[in-house]
Amino acid sequence: MSTETKPGDPCVIVVFGAAGDLTKRKLFPALYNLRGHGLLPKDFAVVGVARKDFSTDAFRAEQSEDIRKFATTKVDDAVWDDFNQRLYYVSGEFGKPETYHRLSGLLAELQNRHATKGNVLFYLSTPPTFFEEIVKQLGAAGLVAEEGGAWRRVIIEKPFGHDLDSAVALNKSIRAVLAETQIYRIDHYLGKETVQNILVLRFANGILEPVWNRRYIDHVQILVAESIGVEGRGNYYDQAGVLRDMIQNHMFQLLSLVAMEPPISFQATDVRNEKVKVLNAIHPMTPEEVLTNSVRGQYGAGPGEDPGYRREKNVSPTSNTETYAALKLFVENWRWADVPFYLRSGKKLAKRSTEIVIQFRRAPLLLFRHTIVDAIEPNRLVLHIQPNEGITMEIEAKIPGPTVQMKSVKLDFSYKDFGESAPSTGYETLLYDCMVGDTALFHRADMVEAAWSIANPILDVWKSLPARDFPNYAGGSWGPASADQLMVKDGRRWINP
Repeated sequence: MSTETKPGDPCVIVVFGAAGDLTKRKLFPALYNLRGHGLLPKDFAVVGVARKDFSTDAFRAEQSEDIRKFATTKVDDAVWDDFNQRLYYVSGEFGKPETYHRLSGLLAELQNRHATKGNVLFYLSTPPTFFEEIVKQLGAAGLVAEEGGAWRRVIIEKPFGHDLDSAVALNKSIRAVLAETQIYRIDHYLGKETVQNILVLRFANGILEPVWNRRYIDHVQILVAESIGVEGRGNYYDQAGVLRDMIQNHMFQLLSLVAMEPPISFQATDVRNEKVKVLNAIHPMTPEEVLTNSVRGQYGAGPGEDPGYRREKNVSPTSNTETYAALKLFVENWRWADVPFYLRSGKKLAKRSTEIVIQFRRAPLLLFRHTIVDAIEPNRLVLHIQPNEGITMEIEAKIPGPTVQMKSVKLDFSYKDFGESAPSTGYETLLYDCMVGDTALFHRADMVEAAWSIANPILDVWKSLPARDFPNYAGGSWGPASADQLMVKDGRRWINP
């Protein structure tokens, strides 16, 4: 999360899997936006690597069509023409050494042609089955050796492992080739403005930090709701489920930002040290706790022709994969002891929304005992992350009139209040941080393993006790009734958008 505004270092950006959707829909539009903001270095080049039999000219022509479909802003022909002339392509299998020999020759040529100073950023936009092989081949070809002051960095997309054992093995394999400082495990959720603003909101405002603890906060809710289904990703999703796909990575990172102690600086090491402390303070559930503190669900048919999950393409008609999960977790340290953190995420829910709700303890009713007021709503601070980024504070106010009656009112801030910002893909900040060497918003090896340590016991119980009631919520609802009971038994309720 860089605090300076300067162009990234001169470099070549190598995208493995350049023929895929992520490249044309997110990565190239993000790089184009960085160019428009003056944050892409003047001296740069981009190399696409994929198995597709393609020439550089054909690659440039295809990207020229795609950028006009997927750019988040109007494409300036002059800017794009310059960008396009810096695109190159290497065709080859990811597991064959000759692919990397051809890439090595091209990188040497581009270093001279575009004055990139030997800096190379490798982006692994591939299925996770290729991560280990590509890193191994890069190492064997000498492409990740840092010499003469030049840097070599590797961005790895999620999912990083399928469980704790596979994550540990993948970390070990990759770190046999790369130093931890060269590895950028990317999470596009952490590129969103409001996510980054959590640190500023907490630590730059003197009125919040003194009450950001168990004495004043009753509980925290984190919601990531999607209104769509699996959208043709049945092959992947039926092997993953929402706990692996969303909660273990994105949502645990949101939790760590909310709960972390103040770092001594915004330097990457200081921020990540505090985040991993939070994850290590979450005690993994026992099997009994999994049964009482977690809920899983799978969507059935929705209104009209909306199919249930088991009727989606490439999904087993008897699938036991969860498309919804709700958890109650505790951060067992002095700041948060006994404060529950409720996490929920699901597909085919009533509304697309990502929110963090900080619910404060209720004010005592004693003062109002001789009035008609019979209940006081707790104050809430709501961080809206998507689709509309902003912050809401819910407070109690008196309704005008001769008697004391109260109503909850909202103090709203929207990022639109800063003026309309240029639409982004969510990858701009992360790509820029890679180019300047800022790792604060990226997962470190110990963070990945700590997150899996929390998720693994839940997955183990769910695997050993297949759900008998799937599907158990209708598409377009807010999830299964058992998730509501998770809150009701604690005397609380979900705060829906």
